[in-house]
Amino acid sequence: MKLSESQKKFLRGLGHQLQPVIMIADAGLSDSLLNEFCSTIEHHELIKVRVRVSDRETRDSIISDLCNRGAAELVTRIGNVALVYRRNDEKPQIPLPL
Repeated sequence: MKLSESQKKFLRGLGHQLQPVIMIADAGLSDSLLNEFCSTIEHHELIKVRVRVSDRETRDSIISDLCNRGAAELVTRIGNVALVYRRNDEKPQIPLPL
């Protein structure tokens, strides 16, 4: 699902108050971390992920890989924190604007 700019703006507003719930360090994206990400985003739909890697290209690559493997959309990234959204089709919690 591709998010429109108005939907991203709406989600950024909701995500402003959130704290990062997933932290990725130098070890990178492991299978257990991906499983934790999938279960967390399935429950919350919108989460913040902190990536503690010094290199910007590596950080962007990890975030991109996380979104691809977790079937999620990157809403925004500021510094080492990414706001990620994935709609829960069974029980949607966040009504997106059209």
